[in-house]
Amino acid sequence: MTMDRSAIAPTHALALAAAAAASLAASTGCASLTPPFNGMKDAQMTVYRLQNFEPPAATAAAGTVGGLQIPAQIQQWITAGASLLPPGLLPPGLLPGTAPAAPAAPDAQRFHGFRILEWQPVNDASAKSDVTDLFGHGSNFQNTPPSCMYAEFGFAMAQPGAPTPADVLVSLSCEQVQAFNFQWPYAQTGITPGASQKVGKIIQEVFQGR
Repeated sequence: MTMDRSAIAPTHALALAAAAAASLAASTGCASLTPPFNGMKDAQMTVYRLQNFEPPAATAAAGTVGGLQIPAQIQQWITAGASLLPPGLLPPGLLPGTAPAAPAAPDAQRFHGFRILEWQPVNDASAKSDVTDLFGHGSNFQNTPPSCMYAEFGFAMAQPGAPTPADVLVSLSCEQVQAFNFQWPYAQTGITPGASQKVGKIIQEVFQGR
């Protein structure tokens, strides 16, 4: 009896195509994060809450709260509700009726120029994955011209084989990021609305919504 090879060929071709597709998906999944973030899922990470704006020393010393002029970008962000964060995670002194930020001590700890309000190591594997997902995909960033940098948050991520961590300032009010100690891999530094939501989720996870 002669076997009909024409009936077998399509089935064999489909099997090969399926195997190739699975292999491509697997390889794409492994390489889906942009370097250097593709090697950071298990890296040591720290997230900082920062005072995004500090009044000039003379104003702070005089205690003039009513006349304090908050930058327009921050005012717009607060007016819009800053809804990605609970009030307890906003920098002090920004919401109407709240006490202004206390003047910084001369030896106050800072992260790339911004006073550190609080910091937490990222120990949860899911939260680490969220951080690398945020910074490891170019689709989270857009061509928003940098007009300011009032950073509310800072991320420090250990770089395999490097003596210094990859640091990123994040300003939700300015919708911008700024990188230090490594080459930012994208042409864009503007944060998309979706990325802003991801930042809010990470911050609430790390600081437990307080």
